[in-house]
Amino acid sequence: MYTVTLWEFAALAAASILVGFSKTAVSGANTVSLAIFAAVLPARESTGVLLPLLIVGDLLAVRTYRRHAHWGTLVRLFPAVAAGVVVGTVFLLWAGDAEVRTSIGAILLLMAGVTVWRRRAAARAEAPATTPDADGAGARLKAGSYGVLGGFTTMVANAGGPVMSLYLLSAGFRKLGFLGTSAWFFLIVNVAKVPFSVGLGLIDARSLLLDALLALFVLPGAYIGRACVDRINQRLFERLVIGATVLGGLQLLLR
Repeated sequence: MYTVTLWEFAALAAASILVGFSKTAVSGANTVSLAIFAAVLPARESTGVLLPLLIVGDLLAVRTYRRHAHWGTLVRLFPAVAAGVVVGTVFLLWAGDAEVRTSIGAILLLMAGVTVWRRRAAARAEAPATTPDADGAGARLKAGSYGVLGGFTTMVANAGGPVMSLYLLSAGFRKLGFLGTSAWFFLIVNVAKVPFSVGLGLIDARSLLLDALLALFVLPGAYIGRACVDRINQRLFERLVIGATVLGGLQLLLR
């Protein structure tokens, strides 16, 4: 098992609670969890420890929001995401921690900027998106670009949440549709990543032993998130998602 002090384990436990909270309340907030895991454990190996905990959170989120998914959006995303996962796997074969952090941080900040710009432009036009994008060339192009970035970032650093959050916001999803679509998306994608992570040596017996302890903290986080989500209005929800994305991007760039 990884050697961690009591204070380091407490930090990992708090990050695990935040994983559960992010899955049922503010998607993208687990970028803070990513940062804590990378600070306590070796950055590369931390992704392998975090992945099973994310899957536990995904299962809880699907159980809570399974009826609210928009499957047309998921079908549109998956081919591009699969390509991004393959690119991310190749990248991990040669990239060091510094390259991974810099790349992901830059992408997150870029996506946050694009999303803020799009939403302000829609507000000025007095025609904000309120329903998911209709199927069309523009929607497919946007899904493809976000999908590749999401697959890449989720493979190399479990940081696909903010990218997909920004895509769903830009596509006009309301809170429950956002959470339901995100829950199914990440359950499927994270489970599909497991063989790649095992092949890269990121998941092994000692990482799973640590996961068995930390998974106990994901559950209360998920229930706290479910209790809070109905108290968060749509505008605050969107600001929290974007704010968490910016925070995660800055942390990765400045660390």
